[in-house]
Amino acid sequence: MSGHSKWATIKHKKGAADAKRGQMFTKLIKEISIAARMGGGDPEGNPRLRTAVLKARGANMPKDNIDRAIKKGTGELEGVNYEELTYEAYAPGGVAILIEVLTDNKNRAAADVRNILTRAGGNLATAGAVSRLFKRQGIITFDGEKYTEDQIMEAALEGGAEDVALSDGIIEVTTVPEDFETVLNALNEKGLETLNAEISMVPEVGVTLDNDATAKILRLIDRLEENDDVQNVYSNIEIPEGFEAE
Repeated sequence: MSGHSKWATIKHKKGAADAKRGQMFTKLIKEISIAARMGGGDPEGNPRLRTAVLKARGANMPKDNIDRAIKKGTGELEGVNYEELTYEAYAPGGVAILIEVLTDNKNRAAADVRNILTRAGGNLATAGAVSRLFKRQGIITFDGEKYTEDQIMEAALEGGAEDVALSDGIIEVTTVPEDFETVLNALNEKGLETLNAEISMVPEVGVTLDNDATAKILRLIDRLEENDDVQNVYSNIEIPEGFEAE
């Protein structure tokens, strides 16, 4: 059972998928806007925008929100200019963390990220020290109470997915990045409603700590994700068997 899958499961159990829906939409809008600004507003000719729009659809974002975000990026509507930054860090216990930021004030973002890490006993790492521990992978998740693993597996494998796994009520489909769009479209064509769909950074090797230390790391990740400038947080923490989220 992968750490990524169990981490996703725990976040779902905590109700993060619903409680943070508005915040998630805000982050998705920023990603769509910057993708449109950099590569134009046509998803067909802009792979990054196409991926961002697919992720937004995977999170069931309304089409009007997506269209407005694209227009803000292309300048048709007034918007904010964002800079992209990636921070690499270590949390207590040697846990590796990748922090992707989209911000209109990089000094504020850097100070906030450093402060959150320091308070939790973590620290920033040198460039490349953490990123080499991760690989890019397509991740598409479904509610295991709504669908059976066989339902998802048939459509996913037909579309070219690498693997399908059921873990604690969450069905997770994995793909290579190049096949992500094809697999997601194949699943959507079957009328299957995703919980989430994204190209993610997945750890090659996980780190397992005791329950107390794990809870502290998850709280650190939550604090980072709650920061308005932070777009994505990836970690190689493995969730111990029997661990219960607070």
